[in-house]
Amino acid sequence: MSKSLKRVTDVLRAAGVDAVPMEMGAETRTADQAAAAAGCALDQIVKSIIFQAHDSGECLLFLTAGGNRVDGAKAAQVVGAALDRADAGAVRAQTGFAIGGVSPVGHLSPIRSFWDPRLSDFDTVWAAAGTPRHIFPIAPVALLRLTGAQVAEFTA
Repeated sequence: MSKSLKRVTDVLRAAGVDAVPMEMGAETRTADQAAAAAGCALDQIVKSIIFQAHDSGECLLFLTAGGNRVDGAKAAQVVGAALDRADAGAVRAQTGFAIGGVSPVGHLSPIRSFWDPRLSDFDTVWAAAGTPRHIFPIAPVALLRLTGAQVAEFTA
């Protein structure tokens, strides 16, 4: 088991959440790939999008429904700071995950998070589990609790 997958599994287990990462037969790097692998609706996929505050460099996590796109202006308004898209190095340094496998949980360092309300429309959502081939099903209310994300409108 990779270190990344182990971190995610450990967080889920420690929280008492009944969610087990599953290895898919195909890559799950994109929301479309993950939805196809899970056999679910595109919006049931939790995308983990990392931005950085322009002035401070603080990384911020936007948990977004698979079919939605983060609107940079709305996200900046929610955060109260100008934002830049985080590069692969910043994402890995903050989360410990490579782009395409960024989980909403199990980060190396705490990260301020924001939640797309569309994710709460489902009984189950699917999120990356730290690798490009592992995802896990979870109730949105449980994932929201685990991440401590702030519910906000930030999508286009």
